[in-house]
Amino acid sequence: MTPQDSRTTALITGASAGIGAEFARQLGAQGHHLVLVARDRARLEKTAADLEQRYGITAEVLPADLTDDDGVAAVVGRLTDSARPVEVLVNNAGRGLLGDFEQNSILDEKQGLVLHCQVPLELTHAVLPGMLARGSGRIINVASIAAFLPRGTYSAAKAWLLSFSRWASLAYGKRGVKVTAVCPGLTHTEFHERMGMDKSATPAWLWLTAERVVREGLADNLRGKAVSVPSKRYKALAIVGPLLPGRLVTRSAARVE
Repeated sequence: MTPQDSRTTALITGASAGIGAEFARQLGAQGHHLVLVARDRARLEKTAADLEQRYGITAEVLPADLTDDDGVAAVVGRLTDSARPVEVLVNNAGRGLLGDFEQNSILDEKQGLVLHCQVPLELTHAVLPGMLARGSGRIINVASIAAFLPRGTYSAAKAWLLSFSRWASLAYGKRGVKVTAVCPGLTHTEFHERMGMDKSATPAWLWLTAERVVREGLADNLRGKAVSVPSKRYKALAIVGPLLPGRLVTRSAARVE
């Protein structure tokens, strides 16, 4: 980025695949320079080269394991670099666990909470002072429709991220920082394959594309909305889910996590 370049920079975690990669693509298409964060350096470099060639932007690669303190510190260092301000932060990195809580390793459960709660908290805390000083900034936290449905620690963590985003939107929106929790339902990405889930067992009409999730999430964030739930069917579920009997909610949640 040259001193004369007025384009802003977006940092995306979990940017090597799925929803994170789609955020990188759409933000790059809008003209933002990018900082791409994920564990897989090779995939990040391939993604960065493609986006730079396609959109004429600069895509910086920042390999980091966000379950590790050193990885988080590297990203915090980039977010707090006042010479290279970040205008858009997308907290997207995450993971899912397929087994029942009592069968999962406690290490996996704790790392899930770190990725879904602690890391967004730390990165938001790091980027906010610069945004508030400039009077502008955008923070997008990728939560889930599971935040509205009680089912295991994944839902609990996403519910925390949703509540955190709602509060931050209220607290900082009037100071120029727009904060949005994006809450997708089932989305065609590598997420479910990595969990070993059989996608064919779920009706086709429940599935969303990453393109739609990101497009609607970015638009809702620009409008200053605290929560973005793509598609009418999932908007309805977000409204009625908390009102349904517990047993029915649990059965519904099993289909849309």
